[in-house]
Amino acid sequence: MDAIRALTVAAEGRMADHVKPLKGFDTGVMEIVLRHRGDAFRVVYVVQISEELWVVHAYQKKSTQGIKTPKHEIDLVHDRLKRLKEMLL
Repeated sequence: MDAIRALTVAAEGRMADHVKPLKGFDTGVMEIVLRHRGDAFRVVYVVQISEELWVVHAYQKKSTQGIKTPKHEIDLVHDRLKRLKEMLL
């Protein structure tokens, strides 16, 4: 439910408390930080493509503290953003 709430807030042009910019990406690529029953989850979305909100990836982190996002997850986000831009622009 927190992810839906954060996406709703983003669609209204605001940023929820548990949202942060995703490091290594252009402005507008955001990461929703979620915790559920001791596990960590992330939802990555972008708001600056054709003035719409696009969820490009969601995944479970294996560590809940201090470990950066795995490279394969970052690569997947890069690939999906590239394909989304090609499709829309």
